[in-house]
Amino acid sequence: MVTNTPAPPASRLHHHAYVVDDMEATRHFYEDVLGFPLVATWCEIETVRGKEREYIHTFFELADGSALAFFQFADPADQAEMRLDSRDSLNHVALNTDAATQQVVRERLDTAGVGHRSVNHGYCVSLYILDPDGLTVEFTVDADGLDEVNERQRRTAHDELARWLAGDHTPNNNVRADRRPS
Repeated sequence: MVTNTPAPPASRLHHHAYVVDDMEATRHFYEDVLGFPLVATWCEIETVRGKEREYIHTFFELADGSALAFFQFADPADQAEMRLDSRDSLNHVALNTDAATQQVVRERLDTAGVGHRSVNHGYCVSLYILDPDGLTVEFTVDADGLDEVNERQRRTAHDELARWLAGDHTPNNNVRADRRPS
């Protein structure tokens, strides 16, 4: 168990990368529908995982300077090899926002006819959407009083992990509305 934790080894997200099938559909969704500006497009030919491959790599900027990044490969065999195995996976990217901005995103999705769902996890409220390639994108608003919840989680994280790995799968999220004691 780590007791004297140094600062995290990274200051912020640089980018989250995902392989897509239609870069223009991806650009339209992230830039035109959601409002993330396209800030870089790199066209490359290089050795990736032992094979020379041609691809495009785009970056859509977040407010802190980090980015959502996407790849599309020229060769369909390379494209298939580099894609995720399942659209049903829990792979996703979660982006922090505030309640007003989350509502603006919800309205933009409604206007564009893009389905979405919201979940109140107790420690945050999440708005989930699927992009054109099946990547789940989560817009997250932290709950009020989250500092206290985070401090408790920091104190108990290792013990809770050990408990769960030992077979006790009892939920511990007592800040979730549907799990608070009555």
